[in-house]
Amino acid sequence: MFFKAPPPISAEIKQLLAQMRLALTARKVYLYSMLPEVESLLVVQNRDQKIDALRKELELIPREKARAEEKLSNDTQAVAAAKAALQENEVAIKSVELDISTRRNTIDRLKVQQFETKKNDEYTAIAKEIVNYTEMVDELETKELELMEKSDVLKEKLELAQKALGQTQSVVDEDIALLDQKAGETKKRLEEALAERETLIEPIDESLLALYDRLRNSKGTDPVAPLKGSQCGGCHMKVTSSTVASVQAEKAISQCENCGRILYAT
Repeated sequence: MFFKAPPPISAEIKQLLAQMRLALTARKVYLYSMLPEVESLLVVQNRDQKIDALRKELELIPREKARAEEKLSNDTQAVAAAKAALQENEVAIKSVELDISTRRNTIDRLKVQQFETKKNDEYTAIAKEIVNYTEMVDELETKELELMEKSDVLKEKLELAQKALGQTQSVVDEDIALLDQKAGETKKRLEEALAERETLIEPIDESLLALYDRLRNSKGTDPVAPLKGSQCGGCHMKVTSSTVASVQAEKAISQCENCGRILYAT
């Protein structure tokens, strides 16, 4: 036996047990008169399961934040691509403007040479060069106009991309704010559950609690399991007749000989 005398059952434990009994009754599972030690462990197990669930919620929140921020990825890339296209077009315009300026300077220089020459053949050759450079300037000016028109289109695309990003950013900011709020509320509930657990384990014998903790570490969230007929409700293996009798007698802590879980009768 783990107790020299049964510990008193608190009002909280009684309330939780009543809720558990109602839940089991709804599933047509009825508890026998149970050892106070097992009742206490069941309440602790219920609280531990709640703690585990809250911790999992907290672990998921950073991932949910990352998923929310991923929504910005496409819009951010669209804005970056629109900016790059506009910048590339502006560089092209400046390059064309430089070419136009260079050729106009050449035309001005040729006109001076043409004015100064005294030879007819040189005059004619220079005139042809001036015509060629003038045609180049005309072509470049046409290209410049096309690039400027393209620039207007690219600016509009950038504005639309930035607008879409702003709208998505608002949604993401709202999602993250809600997740931050959820994280704060969950942390508070976790702290309360941990404090409740400390209160619940106070009346439990240290050796029994140590057994429970070892089973919880090795078996997971259900170190205390129901006996279903002649099967352990944890590992679902058949137990011996003597174990069944011991569990139903509810006079001492009984364990499944297969997995070691603490059993209680239903």
